[in-house]
Amino acid sequence: MMIKLAVVGLGKMGLSHLAMIKAHPGVTLEAICDSTGYVLDVLNKYTGLKTFSDYSSMLNEAELDAVLIATPSRYHADMVKAALDRGLHVFCEKPLCLSVKDAEELTALAQQKGLVNQVGYHYRFVGAFQEVKRLLDANAIGTVTHVLAEAYGPVVLKPKGSTWRTQRTEGGGCLYDYAAHPINLVNWYFGEPHGVGGTVLNSIFSKETDDEVYSTLYFGDGKSAQVSVNWSDESYRKMSAKITIQGTAGRIYADRQECQVFLRDGATIPQGYQTGWNVRYTTDLTEPVWFYIRGEEYSSQLDYFVRQIQQKSGDNVNSFANAAATDRVIAMMIADAEKGPATGADSASLAAPVHKQLSLSGRLLGLLRGR
Repeated sequence: MMIKLAVVGLGKMGLSHLAMIKAHPGVTLEAICDSTGYVLDVLNKYTGLKTFSDYSSMLNEAELDAVLIATPSRYHADMVKAALDRGLHVFCEKPLCLSVKDAEELTALAQQKGLVNQVGYHYRFVGAFQEVKRLLDANAIGTVTHVLAEAYGPVVLKPKGSTWRTQRTEGGGCLYDYAAHPINLVNWYFGEPHGVGGTVLNSIFSKETDDEVYSTLYFGDGKSAQVSVNWSDESYRKMSAKITIQGTAGRIYADRQECQVFLRDGATIPQGYQTGWNVRYTTDLTEPVWFYIRGEEYSSQLDYFVRQIQQKSGDNVNSFANAAATDRVIAMMIADAEKGPATGADSASLAAPVHKQLSLSGRLLGLLRGR
């Protein structure tokens, strides 16, 4: 079954998706859509693809099974809804939406119509991060007590004119564009946290949004996860994500390149592992892909989307529902940051009832002693 697909939004990610999906053996690329005329002219000239500058016109005229949306984040909600209303399967770049309400409504609509829905949180397709999931499911490091989820890299390194990525209303800044990735991984491993605290959203160079994000996520079983993200860190050659997980029976560290595991005596030892240190490399954990750009995970997530459509599967590891959970955590973090930290004055007011209670206790003790 060949999937008739269109790519919408031809920026950096859109062009990468275009190259990969055009080469997919199960896809026929029926149309591309972007607002930039010269990009469409060049692609039409050298690829012969049918081009559209208007999204509604493309939906009306092109015969499609699915759309891949890679536009700036603020356009996602309306574009995804229009595609779902026409019965099309949708792959949308992350974040799904800049509004929790929109994300939840789109999730419900996709489920109601029985359409395949996926969001581009590509780290779930990295071999090392998938190995972390397998180890946690096997209870390899016992009860997890704490998690550190990080991402650093050289994205915004000087004050400059605004782009859609550096405006909160357009792309959501570092929080939505990069912190969303480690948050999404934590959700995948442990479910949705019930609360957040100590959130800091700092600007370093950007005028309109955050460049660094720090927060603690709280789970009902006492587990916590710290999120630490900075896209203005030029000590990294490119944006890099990593996760460290502490457990009662060991420790896991993973980034895109490898998964390091320390297992204590008495731990549940998975097949192929041993007590002490173990290392598994992404190159050994990753299946070959038909077309390579930037990393196998990008091709793998698109292939997964295509196969979900072909198999008419309603279960997706990167569904709108999972993305909406990430959006909810982000919304909690924004609210927490706006609330601000407790101050010395807050501490004094909170301590006042304690002093009153001590004073009352002293009087009661005096009465009991006959004073």
